Amino acid sequence: MNNYFKAKGVNQPAIVLAVLVAAAAAWCAWQGEQSGARSYYWIAGVLAVIAALIPQSLMIADQWERAVVLRLGKLTAIRGPGMFAIIPFIDSVASWLDQRIQTTEINAETALSKDTVPVNIDAVVFWQIHDPERAALEISNYRQAIMQVAQTSLREIVGSSLLSTLLADRKQGDIQLREEIGRKTADWGISVLSVEIRDIGVPPALQDAMSRQAQAERERLARVLLGQAEQEIAQKFVEAAELYARSPGALQLRAMNIIYETTKERGATILIPTSMVDAMNPASALGVVAGAGKTQG
Repeated sequence: MNNYFKAKGVNQPAIVLAVLVAAAAAWCAWQGEQSGARSYYWIAGVLAVIAALIPQSLMIADQWERAVVLRLGKLTAIRGPGMFAIIPFIDSVASWLDQRIQTTEINAETALSKDTVPVNIDAVVFWQIHDPERAALEISNYRQAIMQVAQTSLREIVGSSLLSTLLADRKQGDIQLREEIGRKTADWGISVLSVEIRDIGVPPALQDAMSRQAQAERERLARVLLGQAEQEIAQKFVEAAELYARSPGALQLRAMNIIYETTKERGATILIPTSMVDAMNPASALGVVAGAGKTQG
């Protein structure tokens, strides 16, 4: 109901006040008819005129609204929020401006990136009117203008960037879009608060190629890591061999430890090469084996 009254340039309190004044006019007319005094008719006529002008004089702007008031076609004031009065037939409310944060969805269909890849980008622009006077006087339809500017800026950003850059660094793309759109809309009294890229669509064939490329890159990294691991293991083996070569006793102790660890498993059969047995101290080796056998028994 409030939107209906506002669309007609009136508001509910004004309607209520007009009804009360009209009732007073009717009462004066009735008193004039009863008493025959012409003054009551004059008062009734004046009240009737006032009742008719009240809905056109009193306006109410919500907390987030601003009213652009023109007097004989010239800007006289920006009214609101709250109740305000205008002069009927001289003043007029040209437009109501909403100063809340607004959103505009944009879509750059089939825009070519710098590496000539067709992409579809969806984004959302968050903007707000900070200067109602300029927004009302500088441009006729600022909502449509914001959409057109946003689409043009989005195509410019896509055309000057590589696809890999757009996919890897969306935050930087958001900042560039906000600065570009904000620079163009600043003259209209509109501030661009932020721009968020929601989706970047690439052709299915290119998606498959990018997937294969990523898989090949992961396989290459896996092979490189495996080669590095083999190199480190070989280096450790070389260092161990040099240590055993300098200290034969260490090699014997290592061999005996291997035998001991192996004989801990029940029912295990151990085959030891003769060269290994000869390299170790036979008495110590047999002692370890005998001790392990007693433990199992």
